[in-house]
Amino acid sequence: MLALDIPGKGKIVIKHVILDFNGTLAADGKLIPGVVSRLEALSSLVGVHVITADTNASARSELATIPCTLKIIGHDQQDRAKLEYADALGPGNVLAVGNGRNDVLLLEKAALGICVIQFEGAAVASMQAADIVCVDINDALDLLLRSHRMTATLRN
Repeated sequence: MLALDIPGKGKIVIKHVILDFNGTLAADGKLIPGVVSRLEALSSLVGVHVITADTNASARSELATIPCTLKIIGHDQQDRAKLEYADALGPGNVLAVGNGRNDVLLLEKAALGICVIQFEGAAVASMQAADIVCVDINDALDLLLRSHRMTATLRN
């Protein structure tokens, strides 16, 4: 569990982190260097969930050694599928990380949303739906592992 005091939002408790796979944790279906150790550290604090349409059919093998829940969704209404997954966990306790248009509803509904830009870029709607935008997944994950950084980013 991550207990955060976020300026403008107050105290929130994050029990689950939902991450997109391609474009967020991975580039061209391969995990981005540095992600594994950060996800392992994060999994000792919260439930780690990866939800993806698995464009490159590599998520299961790439995440095999990481303590996380993998949910592979269909190619239709991906935004709704991601939102329903968060709803089942209780979105007030979810921090979401994504980059695509199919992440917009998830980023909006989560207690906190982080959009990452990286190699694939990011949908403008996802950037607008997020509370924070990062250019690297490792920076985004470090915000969770060193939560005082979020306070500095979100203070008014």
